[in-house]
Amino acid sequence: MVQAIIKIRNSTNQVLNIVKAKYGLKDKSEAIDKMAEEYNEFLMEPKLKPSYVKKASRIRKEKPVRVKSTAKLKDRLGVK
Repeated sequence: MVQAIIKIRNSTNQVLNIVKAKYGLKDKSEAIDKMAEEYNEFLMEPKLKPSYVKKASRIRKEKPVRVKSTAKLKDRLGVK
């Protein structure tokens, strides 16, 4: 565990006290850990729904569709 002396604004201190009270934490260090945990979940990729994982797995196993040329499709869509 790392120890640090930090300077925080009064408003940040108030937020830490609220987090500490809301989750029944012992100290502000635990409140900071909780905030970091929540923020980490926000930053990282969300967990995928099991139904999506099954669907993606099924699609992955399918044979690919071979396309000889996209020129006709591009002409039809008007893409250059």
